[in-house]
Amino acid sequence: MMRSLCGLLLSCFLVVLAGCSSAPVAPPAPAVAPQPAGRLSVEQANDVTVMAIGLVGTPYRFGGNTPESGFDCSGLIAYVYQKSAAVLSPRTTAGLIDWGARIAPQNLRTGDLAVFTQNGRATHAGIYVGEGRFVHAPSTGGTVRLDSLQSGYWAKQPVSFRRP
Repeated sequence: MMRSLCGLLLSCFLVVLAGCSSAPVAPPAPAVAPQPAGRLSVEQANDVTVMAIGLVGTPYRFGGNTPESGFDCSGLIAYVYQKSAAVLSPRTTAGLIDWGARIAPQNLRTGDLAVFTQNGRATHAGIYVGEGRFVHAPSTGGTVRLDSLQSGYWAKQPVSFRRP
């Protein structure tokens, strides 16, 4: 009986040992999905900035959301975040006012949003690109451009900064 018990234990040990020596099976790769708001890495924020600056000069078009069709301000933001960081943003300025986390002006980094307001309502938005500047699609007949937050018109506008 002791012999058969030892034989059984030895057999089980060999089966377990054989299982340990087999090649490991890799887990399936996770599906790539857009990141939720508020989770941009510094690298992604820099990619957002580079892409936004690269779109300076693209024509403005109300409702536009591609370089080929032109951009309005929220269309520019949606396009840049989706293409450079796989992040889906709200498609209207009204949706951008509460998107991501509120950031104090002294904590701004590239890739953050500047959302301009009047009477508590979002009216315009752009992408902060550093050194007090932002990229935005300002108005009919214009083009996507780089402006200073401290320049005449923009310095007078109430602004909320958001980190997607």
